[in-house]
Amino acid sequence: MNQSVIVINIKPIYEILNEINDNFSYKLIYFNIKEFEENYNKNHKKLDNTIFITAEEDIQRLNQIGIKKEKLLLINIIPENIYKLIDRINVCLIQNKYEFQSSIRIKNYNLDINSKIIIFNNKKLKLTEKEIEIILFLNKEKLPKKVNDLQRTVWGYSHDIETHTVETHVYRLRKKISDTFKDDKFILSDDNGYFL
Repeated sequence: MNQSVIVINIKPIYEILNEINDNFSYKLIYFNIKEFEENYNKNHKKLDNTIFITAEEDIQRLNQIGIKKEKLLLINIIPENIYKLIDRINVCLIQNKYEFQSSIRIKNYNLDINSKIIIFNNKKLKLTEKEIEIILFLNKEKLPKKVNDLQRTVWGYSHDIETHTVETHVYRLRKKISDTFKDDKFILSDDNGYFL
């Protein structure tokens, strides 16, 4: 799950962070406030795993377009100590990732990766790590995926893993969901593979 840091209207902070960007595990982006407002409506679904660095004067505008205050990292003083800023960014990204992973909407279900449970109509089902990876992979893909696609992506493709291992995992996951939620259509399959 790739995380992003968007710096809004503070070009010097962006330039400093961009200089040392090789050390970061997140994508760094810069917008002035007008560009961001124009792009936000088109891309807001892609910004779930993003935090925003901004100055106090832009907070109200960002709140008005729907950016939650928990996702905003406020810069009060320029220049800010860069090491303290990097620490603040990392803490904010960790909190954001935890919150993002605690409620991922898939079909009519909520998937909580942190607790490894899937929830529907107040019923909860405990999942394994592999089952979560299967669901996330199929949810991300638009087209049905063959067994070898799951093998390669979820299992990291190994010649030791036979196709029936993948099929068995998918079968067990479908059965668990069917038994708990009475839903036989959560994971579907056709000649082209599995899909949600």
